[in-house]
Amino acid sequence: MSSIGTGYDLSASQFSPDGRVFQVEYAVKAVENSGTVIALRGKDGVVFAVEKLVTSKLYEPGANRRIFTIDQHVGMGVCGLIADARQIVDIARREAANYKSQFGVKIPIKFLNDRVSMYMHAYTLYSAVRPYGCSVVLGSYDPEDGSSLYMIDPSGVSYGYYGCAIGKAKQSAKTEIEKLKLTNMNTKELVKEAARIIYLVHDELKDKNFELELSWVSKDTNGLHERVPEHVFLEAEKSAKQAMEADSDSDTEDM
Repeated sequence: MSSIGTGYDLSASQFSPDGRVFQVEYAVKAVENSGTVIALRGKDGVVFAVEKLVTSKLYEPGANRRIFTIDQHVGMGVCGLIADARQIVDIARREAANYKSQFGVKIPIKFLNDRVSMYMHAYTLYSAVRPYGCSVVLGSYDPEDGSSLYMIDPSGVSYGYYGCAIGKAKQSAKTEIEKLKLTNMNTKELVKEAARIIYLVHDELKDKNFELELSWVSKDTNGLHERVPEHVFLEAEKSAKQAMEADSDSDTEDM
Protein backbone atom coordinates (compact mmCIF):
# COMPACT_ATOMS: atom_id res chain seq x y z
CA MET A 1 0.00 0.00 0.00
CA SER A 2 2.87 2.35 0.73
CA SER A 3 5.08 3.87 -1.94
CA ILE A 4 7.48 5.06 0.78
CA GLY A 5 8.75 1.65 1.87
CA THR A 6 7.92 -1.43 3.87
CA GLY A 7 8.03 -1.98 7.62
CA TYR A 8 5.50 0.66 8.70
CA ASP A 9 2.60 -1.78 8.76
CA LEU A 10 4.03 -4.19 11.33
CA SER A 11 2.58 -2.41 14.36
CA ALA A 12 -0.60 -0.53 15.14
CA SER A 13 1.39 1.94 17.23
CA GLN A 14 3.67 3.07 14.39
CA PHE A 15 3.13 5.95 11.99
CA SER A 16 4.47 5.99 8.44
CA PRO A 17 6.47 9.08 7.39
CA ASP A 18 3.34 10.56 5.81
CA GLY A 19 1.30 10.12 9.00
CA ARG A 20 -0.67 6.97 8.22
CA VAL A 21 -1.34 3.97 10.45
CA PHE A 22 -1.47 1.07 8.01
CA GLN A 23 -2.88 -1.45 10.48
CA VAL A 24 -5.99 0.72 10.83
CA GLU A 25 -6.27 1.02 7.05
CA TYR A 26 -6.07 -2.77 6.72
CA ALA A 27 -8.90 -3.09 9.26
CA VAL A 28 -10.99 -0.67 7.18
CA LYS A 29 -10.24 -2.84 4.13
CA ALA A 30 -11.60 -5.89 5.99
CA VAL A 31 -14.84 -3.98 6.53
CA GLU A 32 -15.04 -3.01 2.85
CA ASN A 33 -14.82 -6.69 1.85
CA SER A 34 -17.89 -7.55 3.93
CA GLY A 35 -21.58 -7.53 2.97
CA THR A 36 -23.34 -4.16 2.97
CA VAL A 37 -24.98 -2.89 6.16
CA ILE A 38 -27.27 0.16 6.16
CA ALA A 39 -29.14 1.97 8.91
CA LEU A 40 -31.84 4.60 8.38
CA ARG A 41 -33.11 7.03 10.99
CA GLY A 42 -36.68 8.27 10.48
CA LYS A 43 -39.04 10.47 12.45
CA ASP A 44 -40.18 7.65 14.75
CA GLY A 45 -37.34 5.13 14.85
CA VAL A 46 -34.29 3.44 13.31
CA VAL A 47 -34.20 0.56 10.81
CA PHE A 48 -31.22 -1.79 10.28
CA ALA A 49 -30.74 -3.80 7.07
CA VAL A 50 -27.93 -6.28 6.42
CA GLU A 51 -26.79 -8.11 3.30
CA LYS A 52 -25.37 -11.26 4.89
CA LEU A 53 -23.33 -13.00 2.19
CA VAL A 54 -23.71 -16.80 2.10
CA THR A 55 -20.56 -18.37 0.67
CA SER A 56 -21.75 -21.99 0.84
CA LYS A 57 -25.09 -23.71 0.20
CA LEU A 58 -24.29 -26.03 3.10
CA TYR A 59 -24.66 -23.29 5.72
CA GLU A 60 -27.72 -23.40 7.93
CA PRO A 61 -30.07 -20.44 7.28
CA GLY A 62 -29.96 -17.81 10.03
CA ALA A 63 -26.46 -18.68 11.26
CA ASN A 64 -23.94 -15.92 12.06
CA ARG A 65 -26.48 -13.13 12.24
CA ARG A 66 -25.13 -9.59 11.89
CA ILE A 67 -27.82 -7.71 13.82
CA PHE A 68 -27.70 -7.85 17.63
CA THR A 69 -29.72 -6.49 20.55
CA ILE A 70 -27.36 -4.73 22.98
CA ASP A 71 -29.98 -3.64 25.51
CA GLN A 72 -33.76 -3.69 25.17
CA HIS A 73 -33.70 -0.21 23.61
CA VAL A 74 -30.48 -0.46 21.55
CA GLY A 75 -29.78 -2.40 18.34
CA MET A 76 -26.44 -2.95 16.61
CA GLY A 77 -25.60 -3.89 13.02
CA VAL A 78 -22.06 -5.13 12.36
CA CYS A 79 -19.90 -5.22 9.24
CA GLY A 80 -16.52 -6.87 8.76
CA LEU A 81 -15.02 -9.83 10.60
CA ILE A 82 -17.89 -11.42 12.49
CA ALA A 83 -15.63 -12.86 15.23
CA ASP A 84 -14.24 -9.38 15.96
CA ALA A 85 -17.75 -7.92 15.87
CA ARG A 86 -19.01 -10.39 18.48
CA GLN A 87 -16.35 -9.13 20.87
CA ILE A 88 -17.60 -5.56 20.37
CA VAL A 89 -21.18 -6.74 20.94
CA ASP A 90 -20.10 -8.35 24.22
CA ILE A 91 -18.31 -5.18 25.35
CA ALA A 92 -21.34 -3.03 24.48
CA ARG A 93 -23.65 -5.35 26.42
CA ARG A 94 -21.37 -5.23 29.46
CA GLU A 95 -21.22 -1.44 29.33
CA ALA A 96 -25.03 -1.25 29.13
CA ALA A 97 -25.42 -3.69 32.05
CA ASN A 98 -22.84 -1.86 34.19
CA TYR A 99 -24.52 1.50 33.59
CA LYS A 100 -27.93 0.08 34.52
CA SER A 101 -26.62 -1.55 37.73
CA GLN A 102 -24.79 1.64 38.74
CA PHE A 103 -27.43 4.27 37.91
CA GLY A 104 -30.64 2.24 37.82
CA VAL A 105 -31.69 3.42 34.34
CA LYS A 106 -31.05 2.30 30.77
CA ILE A 107 -27.86 3.66 29.25
CA PRO A 108 -28.40 6.61 26.87
CA ILE A 109 -27.11 5.66 23.43
CA LYS A 110 -24.76 8.66 23.37
CA PHE A 111 -22.85 7.32 26.39
CA LEU A 112 -22.84 3.78 25.00
CA ASN A 113 -21.46 5.08 21.70
CA ASP A 114 -18.72 7.02 23.51
CA ARG A 115 -17.67 4.00 25.57
CA VAL A 116 -17.61 1.53 22.68
CA SER A 117 -15.76 3.94 20.38
CA MET A 118 -13.13 4.61 23.05
CA TYR A 119 -12.68 0.86 23.52
CA MET A 120 -12.17 0.33 19.76
CA HIS A 121 -9.77 3.26 19.63
CA ALA A 122 -7.68 1.78 22.47
CA TYR A 123 -6.89 -1.17 20.19
CA THR A 124 -5.14 1.15 17.72
CA LEU A 125 -2.67 2.44 20.33
CA TYR A 126 -0.55 -0.55 21.35
CA SER A 127 1.84 -2.79 19.40
CA ALA A 128 0.72 -5.91 21.31
CA VAL A 129 -2.82 -5.74 19.85
CA ARG A 130 -4.40 -5.09 16.47
CA PRO A 131 -7.38 -2.90 15.51
CA TYR A 132 -10.77 -4.58 15.30
CA GLY A 133 -11.63 -5.54 11.72
CA CYS A 134 -15.23 -4.37 11.98
CA SER A 135 -17.45 -1.31 11.92
CA VAL A 136 -20.69 -1.09 13.89
CA VAL A 137 -23.88 0.97 13.73
CA LEU A 138 -25.86 1.69 16.90
CA GLY A 139 -29.49 2.77 16.87
CA SER A 140 -32.07 3.60 19.53
CA TYR A 141 -35.43 5.30 20.02
CA ASP A 142 -36.49 7.30 23.07
CA PRO A 143 -39.97 8.88 23.49
CA GLU A 144 -38.41 12.13 24.76
CA ASP A 145 -35.23 12.41 22.67
CA GLY A 146 -36.50 10.68 19.54
CA SER A 147 -34.40 8.38 17.37
CA SER A 148 -30.58 8.28 17.39
CA LEU A 149 -28.07 6.60 15.08
CA TYR A 150 -24.28 6.32 15.37
CA MET A 151 -21.57 4.57 13.36
CA ILE A 152 -18.13 3.59 14.72
CA ASP A 153 -15.14 2.90 12.46
CA PRO A 154 -12.29 0.44 13.27
CA SER A 155 -10.21 3.51 14.19
CA GLY A 156 -12.69 4.45 16.94
CA VAL A 157 -13.99 7.50 15.06
CA SER A 158 -17.73 7.94 15.52
CA TYR A 159 -20.40 10.24 14.09
CA GLY A 160 -24.15 10.63 14.47
CA TYR A 161 -26.11 9.97 11.26
CA TYR A 162 -29.55 10.22 9.66
CA GLY A 163 -28.57 7.38 7.35
CA CYS A 164 -25.33 5.46 6.89
CA ALA A 165 -23.89 2.55 4.91
CA ILE A 166 -20.83 0.35 5.42
CA GLY A 167 -19.42 -2.63 3.54
CA LYS A 168 -18.83 -3.59 -0.08
CA ALA A 169 -21.37 -1.38 -1.79
CA LYS A 170 -21.37 1.51 0.69
CA GLN A 171 -20.91 4.19 -1.98
CA SER A 172 -23.86 3.00 -4.09
CA ALA A 173 -25.98 2.61 -0.95
CA LYS A 174 -25.07 6.13 0.24
CA THR A 175 -26.13 7.55 -3.13
CA GLU A 176 -29.54 5.88 -2.76
CA ILE A 177 -29.92 6.95 0.89
CA GLU A 178 -29.20 10.58 -0.01
CA LYS A 179 -32.24 10.56 -2.32
CA LEU A 180 -34.59 9.82 0.61
CA LYS A 181 -36.25 12.43 2.83
CA LEU A 182 -35.50 10.46 5.98
CA THR A 183 -36.83 12.95 8.53
CA ASN A 184 -40.34 12.72 6.99
CA MET A 185 -40.47 8.92 6.81
CA ASN A 186 -41.83 6.45 9.36
CA THR A 187 -40.21 3.10 10.11
CA LYS A 188 -42.60 1.07 7.94
CA GLU A 189 -41.61 3.15 4.92
CA LEU A 190 -37.94 2.90 5.90
CA VAL A 191 -38.10 -0.92 6.06
CA LYS A 192 -39.25 -1.07 2.43
CA GLU A 193 -36.58 1.42 1.33
CA ALA A 194 -33.85 -0.41 3.27
CA ALA A 195 -34.77 -3.75 1.65
CA ARG A 196 -34.89 -2.09 -1.78
CA ILE A 197 -31.43 -0.55 -1.34
CA ILE A 198 -29.87 -3.83 -0.18
CA TYR A 199 -31.29 -5.68 -3.20
CA LEU A 200 -30.25 -2.83 -5.51
CA VAL A 201 -26.59 -2.71 -4.43
CA HIS A 202 -26.13 -6.50 -4.19
CA ASP A 203 -23.68 -7.77 -6.82
CA GLU A 204 -25.26 -10.92 -8.25
CA LEU A 205 -22.20 -11.78 -10.34
CA LYS A 206 -19.64 -11.80 -7.51
CA ASP A 207 -21.90 -12.76 -4.58
CA LYS A 208 -24.82 -14.87 -5.78
CA ASN A 209 -26.38 -15.83 -2.46
CA PHE A 210 -27.24 -13.59 0.46
CA GLU A 211 -29.67 -13.39 3.33
CA LEU A 212 -31.50 -10.16 4.09
CA GLU A 213 -31.72 -9.24 7.77
CA LEU A 214 -34.05 -6.49 8.98
CA SER A 215 -34.69 -5.08 12.44
CA TRP A 216 -36.09 -1.88 13.94
CA VAL A 217 -36.37 0.11 17.14
CA SER A 218 -39.21 2.59 17.04
CA LYS A 219 -42.30 4.17 18.50
CA ASP A 220 -44.37 1.22 17.23
CA THR A 221 -42.21 -1.25 19.21
CA ASN A 222 -42.44 0.91 22.38
CA GLY A 223 -38.75 1.74 22.10
CA LEU A 224 -37.65 -1.92 22.02
CA HIS A 225 -35.23 -3.30 19.45
CA GLU A 226 -36.86 -6.20 17.60
CA ARG A 227 -36.60 -8.23 14.44
CA VAL A 228 -39.02 -6.97 11.81
CA PRO A 229 -42.20 -9.14 11.97
CA GLU A 230 -42.43 -11.89 9.35
CA HIS A 231 -45.34 -10.35 7.41
CA VAL A 232 -43.61 -6.93 7.23
CA PHE A 233 -40.33 -8.62 6.22
CA LEU A 234 -41.96 -10.61 3.41
CA GLU A 235 -43.83 -7.52 2.17
CA ALA A 236 -40.59 -5.47 2.13
CA GLU A 237 -38.71 -8.25 0.34
CA LYS A 238 -41.48 -8.62 -2.25
CA SER A 239 -41.53 -4.84 -2.82
CA ALA A 240 -37.73 -4.80 -3.23
CA LYS A 241 -37.80 -7.60 -5.82
CA GLN A 242 -40.56 -5.84 -7.76
CA ALA A 243 -38.51 -2.61 -7.76
CA MET A 244 -35.51 -4.57 -9.08
CA GLU A 245 -37.60 -6.09 -11.88
CA ALA A 246 -39.00 -2.66 -12.79
CA ASP A 247 -35.45 -1.24 -12.97
CA SER A 248 -34.22 -4.12 -15.17
CA ASP A 249 -37.26 -3.71 -17.47
CA SER A 250 -36.65 0.03 -17.87
CA ASP A 251 -32.95 -0.66 -18.62
CA THR A 252 -33.96 -3.16 -21.30
CA GLU A 253 -36.34 -0.65 -22.90
CA ASP A 254 -33.61 2.03 -22.94
CA MET A 255 -31.34 -0.35 -24.82
